[in-house]
Amino acid sequence: MYNVYTMSFVRKIKRSGRIYLAEVESKWVNGRPVQKHLRYIGKEVDGQRILSASISHIEVDSVKVYGPLLVLDRLAREIGLPEILGEYAPELLSIVYAHCVEPRSINQMTDWFAKTDLNYLLKLENVTEDRLLKALDSVETAGRDKLQARIFDSVRNIYKLDTSSMFYDVTNTYLYGNKCVLGKPGHSKHGKRNKPLIQIGLAVTREHGIPAFHTTYEGNTHDARTLHDSAAMFERLAIKDVIVVYDRGCTSKEGISVLKRRNLGSICGLPIKGKMKPMIKRLARQGQFVDIDRRIKLSKTIFYVVDRNHAVGKTRGKLLICYNDKMKHDIRESRYDEIRHAEQQRRAKKAIKPGLEKYFDGRGRVLKARLLAAEEFDGYSCIFSTADLPAEMIVRRYFEKDLVEKAFRGLHGIVSLRPIRHWLFDRVVGHVFVCYLAYLLLTLLNYKLTKAKLEISVVEALKELETLYKVYLRDTHKNFQLDRVVRMNRTQEKIMRAVDKRLLKT
Repeated sequence: MYNVYTMSFVRKIKRSGRIYLAEVESKWVNGRPVQKHLRYIGKEVDGQRILSASISHIEVDSVKVYGPLLVLDRLAREIGLPEILGEYAPELLSIVYAHCVEPRSINQMTDWFAKTDLNYLLKLENVTEDRLLKALDSVETAGRDKLQARIFDSVRNIYKLDTSSMFYDVTNTYLYGNKCVLGKPGHSKHGKRNKPLIQIGLAVTREHGIPAFHTTYEGNTHDARTLHDSAAMFERLAIKDVIVVYDRGCTSKEGISVLKRRNLGSICGLPIKGKMKPMIKRLARQGQFVDIDRRIKLSKTIFYVVDRNHAVGKTRGKLLICYNDKMKHDIRESRYDEIRHAEQQRRAKKAIKPGLEKYFDGRGRVLKARLLAAEEFDGYSCIFSTADLPAEMIVRRYFEKDLVEKAFRGLHGIVSLRPIRHWLFDRVVGHVFVCYLAYLLLTLLNYKLTKAKLEISVVEALKELETLYKVYLRDTHKNFQLDRVVRMNRTQEKIMRAVDKRLLKT
């Protein structure tokens, strides 16, 4: 009596230096293998399978978004995000990639997911709204600060980041509804009135602008308080002897003192008020500013700088008073334009911009004395530094801080930080965390493109990769299935090579 077990598989057959593919059936008859040829499938060239089939037998099962997701996934895996994020990593990363490629709300994610190849990249068979919401909730449970510390430690080690200087700033965004405990009334930095706000602090590296961490606060938290509290995050990230660069809106004597006690330096802006005003007036009268020996030329502008020893509270350092003639001219002309526009609005009995009323008398005439008083300190700015650095280096670092402002524009624009439609605390902070991760991946992509000397933005690069689809095919005659990525153009190939040349084999 015969004991028979059968199974079929694809066999490679080498003939005359070529590799042919055939489906064969293997039978075990009385403990001995017997193979039966079923059909010829095609051949293999340079590791790629080429089907032998009539085009009339080939059907397209589906076409999936693949190119931009492949790049983002490689960047995420390079820094170990799947391992760091834990159980809900596939769901969180699917939201992160969506924010980079096509920002959508949670309830639209399932439809978008079906159009992508994320089930292959993330080993995620399907995605549900409930599972995505649980993923957002998991961020706070796992500990945001702990996650960020692990992520930044990985990024710092892999990319060999210089952390000697960090830029810090604060933005806010608004919530829909009034149920979230974080949402509080405050001054919107984007002109959104009558909406509850949350405050977000962000620290980025001076080199490449890669985000180190973010913090989330109630909407009525003062900018300076966020820096005071964020000082602990620098310690958690094990960043020592770093110089933190921040704007005057974040400056306070308590914050400077806290940073100093944690061995963190400060380069920050100071408002021109109190004793600062008579000091600047006196130096200006003495002709101290416009002097070739005090001239510091940056890439796009020129400052004349006078430095003095100074203390903020009990913290001693160096005060730099900077004068920029072009800035003085531009501020004055902008104010004059606003005044002229306000005159037209008043004549038309329309509201004028808040803050301009003080320049008009009761009959609508311009009070020139007040205009002159307002112009007195145009073009001047004050920088305080606890770091023992040359004046030119301090000025350069301070005026480079627009790097973090660009980061906020990226958060608000590219990855759609606002508006936030969640109201539960965990989901609001989870949403901000996802946006932070999305921006992190975009800055890493920008680092790779810049290093490869590709003159293309991250937005343009992801847009270019959109046409790199994965097509799933089926031979209806032989019932054989396979997938193919459409042929890359030259620009797509350069982007892939810049991120990781191994992607060209994928």
